[in-house]
Amino acid sequence: MIPCLDVKDGRVVKGIQFKGLRDIGNPVDYALYYNDQGADELVFLDISRTEAGHDLVLDVIQETAAKLFIPLTVGGGISTLDDISQLLNHGADKVSLNSSALKNPQFIKEASNKFGSQCICIAIDSNYDSELEDYYCYTHGGKQRTNKRVYDWVQEVEALGAGELLITSMTHDGMKQGFDVTHLHEIEQRVNIPIIASGGGGKPSHFVDLFKQTDVSAGLAASILHDKETTVDEIKTCMSEGGIPVR
Repeated sequence: MIPCLDVKDGRVVKGIQFKGLRDIGNPVDYALYYNDQGADELVFLDISRTEAGHDLVLDVIQETAAKLFIPLTVGGGISTLDDISQLLNHGADKVSLNSSALKNPQFIKEASNKFGSQCICIAIDSNYDSELEDYYCYTHGGKQRTNKRVYDWVQEVEALGAGELLITSMTHDGMKQGFDVTHLHEIEQRVNIPIIASGGGGKPSHFVDLFKQTDVSAGLAASILHDKETTVDEIKTCMSEGGIPVR
């Protein structure tokens, strides 16, 4: 059970299908709240860095990591080995790569060789293109379609040394109607590395459905947790009652 903090200009924000972002609070406060709630990990995505090339917000990351007792994954605009070094040195346990990996796939290999595959997570913003009748990888906050088919890309990044996938189903993001289990099942059949599912979790029972219908390793949530519609503890309780092993 992994909460996600989308951070823009030092503030936690949330939108629907990557649009209409609203300010909801301080990232350090949210990180501590989820740490105390029993989250298994925390994902911190600096979308200001992704959209406008802002500097890595190392001070916020360091302050957050210093107070956490759970793993912290940081993503957003990471494009060099030095970026990764700085993040790991400031308290991140893993890094999440998206646009930079699509632009230069060998970056995945270089990063996993230097830092270990266990700390290299590839984030994929996946959307279905009705004209091309297939799922494609998107970049720039979901605004630009690439020429990479999702089902090809997941196999490619695993071969290059990625240790984990973070799959966001764009059509489900923020909709709170449940995860895209069909798409996730298709992905998990093609790879042997852990998958974090993102996009669509609207209530605790959606997480039960996710783990019963797929073999993904974790479910990610944002708005339902940020808005206190439910809690990590309520989701885990529901999962346990549904027969899903939880920590």
